[in-house]
Amino acid sequence: MGLFGFGKKKAKKEAEEAAEPIDEDKVAAEAANAAAKAESAESVLAEPSNEYAGRGEERGPWDVDDEDVPDYDDYLDLGAYYLPFLRGIELRIKANRATQQILGSTITYGASSLEIEAFAAPKTMGLWDDVRADLLEANKAASEAEGVFGTELKLPVNVKGGKTVETRIVGVDGPRWMLRGIFSGKAATDPDSPETEALNKFFADIVVERGEEPLAPRDLIPMHPPVAPAERKAAKAAAEAEENGKEHFKDIPDNKPKGPLSQDQTTEVKTTLSRGPMFSEVR
Repeated sequence: MGLFGFGKKKAKKEAEEAAEPIDEDKVAAEAANAAAKAESAESVLAEPSNEYAGRGEERGPWDVDDEDVPDYDDYLDLGAYYLPFLRGIELRIKANRATQQILGSTITYGASSLEIEAFAAPKTMGLWDDVRADLLEANKAASEAEGVFGTELKLPVNVKGGKTVETRIVGVDGPRWMLRGIFSGKAATDPDSPETEALNKFFADIVVERGEEPLAPRDLIPMHPPVAPAERKAAKAAAEAEENGKEHFKDIPDNKPKGPLSQDQTTEVKTTLSRGPMFSEVR
């Protein structure tokens, strides 16, 4: 026992002697560098620029396959993209009146709003530069400006009543997709407004899911009605339970009825949002 204890003390002493002395200046410099990186990450959207670099590595909007994509389990699922949580927002869904196809969503926050659309893009190049050029050509009142998401457009829009609304249009290219955001209200005109900061961050936190469906460039990525996180988790759990419970029936033929449901059968879909009221908008 005594020899065993001595050996431990000797090994510990030798390890201590072999250890390099602590360089306090080096430690302080590393701590300062880490703090500077953290501060830079927090203020990454603060400085306007004509380029938006680092998407998918340091900042979003994110792709579901990005290595550092944030955990979006608690995001609202709209099919083409997942929306993060922001207290106090209202969500409106845009849909085609004839086909009921969902086209996009609009977030209202205070006196500002953000319209969000996700488009398919070519594999080898981005889409925003071309889309921006087309918008400039079609709207003589539009102008380019440096923004927190790179080059953006300032576009006055005439609305009912003869009023003109100033909008700020941004586009971010991802892998085979482009996410476009149209800001209005304070978020379009006052870069120092808390609403602008909140909606900029909201847009940057969106997670896009392009899917594998063949789509032509500029096609809208298919969307579906909002699915809340609790519903998504419950559906997944139910599917797993059903699969596990029917494992021993795998050799039994499937005798599900074919063809449409009878007229007295209906299907009701309910969506519960825990983040505030939802309003449906049909256009």
